[in-house]
Amino acid sequence: MKNSALSFLFPLKKTNKRKTRLSALTCLLTCTALGTLIPKEEAFAQYTHQVSTIVVDARTGAVLSQTDPDLRRYPASLTKLMTLYMAFSALRAGTVSLSQQLPVSIHAVTMEPSKLGVAPGTMLTVEQAILALVTKSANDAACALGEFLGGGSEPQFAAMMTQQAHILGMQNTTFRNASGLPDPDQVTTARDLSYLASHLIADFPEYYHYFSTESFYFHHRVIPNHNPMLRSYAGADGMKTGYTQEAGHNLVTSAMRSNVRLIGVVLGAPSNNSRNIVMASQLDRGFDAEGVAPVERPLLLARHTVPTRQHKHQLLMLASAHRRGRGSQVVEVAEAPLSSHRRAHAKPVTAGHHHVQLVGAKLRQATTGTHTTLHHSGSARHRT
Repeated sequence: MKNSALSFLFPLKKTNKRKTRLSALTCLLTCTALGTLIPKEEAFAQYTHQVSTIVVDARTGAVLSQTDPDLRRYPASLTKLMTLYMAFSALRAGTVSLSQQLPVSIHAVTMEPSKLGVAPGTMLTVEQAILALVTKSANDAACALGEFLGGGSEPQFAAMMTQQAHILGMQNTTFRNASGLPDPDQVTTARDLSYLASHLIADFPEYYHYFSTESFYFHHRVIPNHNPMLRSYAGADGMKTGYTQEAGHNLVTSAMRSNVRLIGVVLGAPSNNSRNIVMASQLDRGFDAEGVAPVERPLLLARHTVPTRQHKHQLLMLASAHRRGRGSQVVEVAEAPLSSHRRAHAKPVTAGHHHVQLVGAKLRQATTGTHTTLHHSGSARHRT
């Protein structure tokens, strides 16, 4: 009789058929019982309408606030923080250079948006890939960078990412790709991401400036940074946004005031707007706990488009700051066409004690707790 696949656990001796069948049955029952005790690496349920947060002091590691920081969540494009950590490690080791060319494979091109839209067979420099990750959160660039650093294999690179994550203390994190596109086994926690953010700042100070890049020029296009905290929160100078339908709206932010640097993580928020409000509130409380005096918080940038022959956008207005002592507010305004008629009939909108002239934008008022917000009613469409 041939040995079964389980024979390495329970070797079968030469005996009569009855005993052999009994032995095999015993083996099957025993393994079934063991299967209920041995944890499996499987898809982890996400927590609908339950946001995970944590705020830590980047220098001391002290936890200043936390809400369910150890729930396993899908990282979405926060995955790219580890992809960048691996890239910075390679740069530090001298195995790659910023100007080094990396090929764009067919696999990289097939990634879903957000992406640069590069063609297969073309080349990116390592620095261009880094800039594409921190600004546009480009999935094709992340895949190309991961394949390059992983010896041509994104799964191999993901295994390297996971190994490095565990070295950094991220014991509840597993990576399956370089971009953060959905995979049921790619999970992390808010606490683990705070470890990663802390290490990015402490381990690679010479590369941290990339996270505050406002925009970069690529193939005759200006690629802007779509991290709103860089514009809306005083002292914020990085890190990364993330969104998929499965993960919700995620954010890691680092901010410094009075030589105190805090790292905040928000996972699973229902919208970009609520995510930003939660992050700002958590960081405010963290700075209060550290004895840092409050500062004026600027409102989010309000943008409007003006049709021209070149179809370019013109910035018309920047919302004014509103003192935190009078109530922290955020304004997020939809980009909208501006006609001469609408310019003539523009009306001021009151935001706290400030009057802001909003021209040609579709707004609606919403209140969340003590925060009054003007924001676009649309939802995020791209995975970032």
